[in-house]
Amino acid sequence: MNASMSLVHVPGGPLLLPADEVTLLLRQLASRWLESADDYDSGLDPETVEALVDSLTEVADRIDAECIALMPLSDGGEDGIDGR
Repeated sequence: MNASMSLVHVPGGPLLLPADEVTLLLRQLASRWLESADDYDSGLDPETVEALVDSLTEVADRIDAECIALMPLSDGGEDGIDGR
């Protein structure tokens, strides 16, 4: 799996990663684990892989939810980017 991420440098601060790229990476990793566990000769315990996948998905969901909660309200007072 190849992954590239956009790093944002804040002068005088840490490197930042876009949240959508982080959650995409977590979900892709979880998907690859599931695919690998399905291989007959992988040697991976399906229950362990499922638990790890659930954990990664939960982290990605929490990051998404936190980002949504930080989105500003539109001028019309409605949630969402386009005011709908």
